[in-house]
Amino acid sequence: MRNKRAGTAVAGLLAADGLVHLYWATGATWPAADERSLSLAVLGLDTSFGPAAVLPLAAVLLTGATAVLAHARGRGGRATRAVTAAVAAGLTVRGLAGLGWAAGLLDSPPDSPFHALNLALYTPLCLTAGWAAARLAVTSRRNSHQTTFPGDRASAPQSSESAATRVSP
Repeated sequence: MRNKRAGTAVAGLLAADGLVHLYWATGATWPAADERSLSLAVLGLDTSFGPAAVLPLAAVLLTGATAVLAHARGRGGRATRAVTAAVAAGLTVRGLAGLGWAAGLLDSPPDSPFHALNLALYTPLCLTAGWAAARLAVTSRRNSHQTTFPGDRASAPQSSESAATRVSP
């Protein structure tokens, strides 16, 4: 159940991001006033947000969302697991890069909208969703009861019989 919820959350985040990229492909620049402001807020640099740039990203995000959701529901087998692992890797790398920007290791003027958005939104979301996707990628419906992570409660046997009254075969 936990994997299903986590998968749905990660898929929802990816789908929302993909839909925003489709919206930007129309030439709209919400929430910024113009394309330059949008580019500086989202990427920290002045670059095109035209269809040639954002449509491939939208396709990748929506494909990832579909695969993560399918994997969370036990569908698609190895293919959706592989895509979920790739999503986890991509989000984690982006999250770590965000930490690099925050620490000043990567170029990001501290007074830029990107710097503030990276600290408050982009990096925490990427690291959290990357962790959730990684957990989902390493578990499956068949072995989810066998895989535990730090902080998880150990699974108790699902039986009305107590351990003290069990008889060994």
